[in-house]
Amino acid sequence: MNANYLEKTKILDFDDQSIQSLIAERNWQTLDDYNKIGAAYTFVKEEIQFGYNRSDDIAASEVLADGYGQCNTKGNLLMVLLRALGIQCRFHSFTIDQQLQKGAIPSYVFWLAPKYIIHSWVEVLYDGEWINLEGFILDEAYLSSIQSKFSQAKDSFCGYGIATTCISNPVTNWAGKDTYIQKEGIHDDFGLYDSPDAFYAKQGTNLTGIKRWAYQNFIRHIINWNVQRLRGKNVNAEAQHA
Repeated sequence: MNANYLEKTKILDFDDQSIQSLIAERNWQTLDDYNKIGAAYTFVKEEIQFGYNRSDDIAASEVLADGYGQCNTKGNLLMVLLRALGIQCRFHSFTIDQQLQKGAIPSYVFWLAPKYIIHSWVEVLYDGEWINLEGFILDEAYLSSIQSKFSQAKDSFCGYGIATTCISNPVTNWAGKDTYIQKEGIHDDFGLYDSPDAFYAKQGTNLTGIKRWAYQNFIRHIINWNVQRLRGKNVNAEAQHA
């Protein structure tokens, strides 16, 4: 056992009362490892909606309080729940091409996005093997709306927070194996880190200066409004008449 894969950090604040209360309320500690992973994974996937927080390097407890997140922030929360449940996990960092975010980020604010955006997934140790978990990023309601909007697409798809070889049936549910939803958009591989803290201390976050300020205070709210619109019934209605 590697103690580094279970340690608490500033981002992975599993001693926070909100994290501990969630685990106690759901009785997750009574589950075996397979179902502990599945419970934490499904919670982050479905009960934390796809959306954009103020920064990638926020504490997991803040992601829980927000009730939404994207690849990096939902990953923070998944890691904190896993470690709180005694499940070893680590952080694998990448960049993804900005085109993957087109549609989720409206065209009139797309200028803010870097060409290559910091991305990550969570690797969890289960049954002696490291399993890649990325499919938790999009909640089912959002993913289903995009699938409906682009119902003619069955195979490769890139955009709206998705980069997959099978948009009609991506592998996103926990079944003891790798899950992916943005893997096909990966550009750079920064490798493995014990924690997100270690990565951000070395590489920084996506935005700095005035762009960071504008994103945190204004633009992310526009993006989140757009994501909610895409998740809503009006998208299905549009798709039916497309």
